Amino acid sequence: MRQTERFKIEGSNSLWQLYQTVSFFKVMKNFVVIQLARYTPFLPVKNWLYRTLLRMDVGKQTSFALMVMVDLMFPERITVGHNSIIGYNTTILTHEYLINEYRLGYVTIGDEVMIGANCTILPGVRIGDGATVAAGTVVSKDIPAYAFAKGNPVMITETK
Repeated sequence: MRQTERFKIEGSNSLWQLYQTVSFFKVMKNFVVIQLARYTPFLPVKNWLYRTLLRMDVGKQTSFALMVMVDLMFPERITVGHNSIIGYNTTILTHEYLINEYRLGYVTIGDEVMIGANCTILPGVRIGDGATVAAGTVVSKDIPAYAFAKGNPVMITETK
């Protein structure tokens, strides 16, 4: 089960009320930083942008491939361990805006994790040390350490 905090809203849908939950200026700053990071080929620069300007916790020698999209509203809720790889065009979300509520959750990715291309990681999940997530997977629940996960919905097919 994903660990998210739920916030009920009234009136129009929660996304319509976005700037009551997060500052417009924070969103604009994060947008610029994330777009720079998505296209830069220099991994140390990318990690510096994430650590310094987005306040993400990023371990040493972690690699974010080209076009990775980290959460625009709450990137500071993302932790990635040491020597992990986040594959091309993967999206890491820490928020969900729904009709009558919005949800926030932390995403924790362990050490030496391999995440394939085009994955979506939903708010409130933990991916354990040494896990492998196959390309195209929607991570909607926790992945244990050293497990192999694939598919939509995610299935854990083996552990080391």
